[in-house]
Amino acid sequence: MEAPPAEPETYRRELTGYCYRMLGSAFDAEDAVQETMVRAWRKGEQFEGRASLRSWLYRIATNVCLDMLRGRSRRAAPVELGPALPPVESSLAAMLPEGSWVSPIADERVLPAEADPAELAELRESVRLAFVAALQQLPPRQRAVLILCEVLRWQASEVATLLDTSVAAVNSALQRARAGLAAAPTTQHAALDGDDSALLARYVDAFERYDIDTFVTLLHEDAIQSMPPFAMWLRGADDIRTWMLGVGAECRGSRLTTLAVNGGPAAAQYRADPAGGYAAWGVHVLDVVDGRISEIHTFLDMAGPPGELFAQFGLPTRLPA
Repeated sequence: MEAPPAEPETYRRELTGYCYRMLGSAFDAEDAVQETMVRAWRKGEQFEGRASLRSWLYRIATNVCLDMLRGRSRRAAPVELGPALPPVESSLAAMLPEGSWVSPIADERVLPAEADPAELAELRESVRLAFVAALQQLPPRQRAVLILCEVLRWQASEVATLLDTSVAAVNSALQRARAGLAAAPTTQHAALDGDDSALLARYVDAFERYDIDTFVTLLHEDAIQSMPPFAMWLRGADDIRTWMLGVGAECRGSRLTTLAVNGGPAAAQYRADPAGGYAAWGVHVLDVVDGRISEIHTFLDMAGPPGELFAQFGLPTRLPA
């Protein structure tokens, strides 16, 4: 039988979401989905129609992810990789190892363009940074079982077929995965709504005006801020304020553009360039709880080739003056 030529592409977005939850990296998820498509093309004659094309692609994608995870250290939230540090320049001395942190991903790459509002809310929660980081603490096969059963709502029998195992083994793995996830540190989130959109607008306005007095009123008192690939992260609105008025004051005069990232509010930051215009600097991913910001994770465009991070969001690397 000839390989299905184009139809697999219709599943690219949901496969990217699945691989992202499995791998904790937007870049790795893209590689995994591309490898899935290549294997589907090469093994097209093995697709005999006994299962749906979607199930067959998920089977391939699962094997690709398990292969990629073999022998690899797990990714984590930046706050899991070391203690909070003081808001001083020397705290920037240490860098996180490449590939050690969960990276952000644009909603449009992993969430359906159209979905029932309740279903979409659940899917948005399932790509939040804290949840994806918690998933990385599970063994890979348990991770796959939990994502397929709990997030994607597959039946245990379907997962058993996909993993070449028994329903009893799937249910056992799911029970262990639930226990492991319950023990992992995570944060409860409210779904993004109009109020959160207004909060994001106030965040952007305060940052661009560099009105730090207003900026910190948007934060919870115990808010945290991280800046991968730097190992430094800060705890508490007071330390964040000190940082913003001290070492971080180089961000004064930045321009921000709003985004939808990991199921919630985000903004891309361009810092003023002495040579003119504004240069790509970082992507701020915000966690909002009860109308205030509990976490700011600013992923800096310095872990890979210049502009690589911004390209993931379809953003230019520079803005004009």
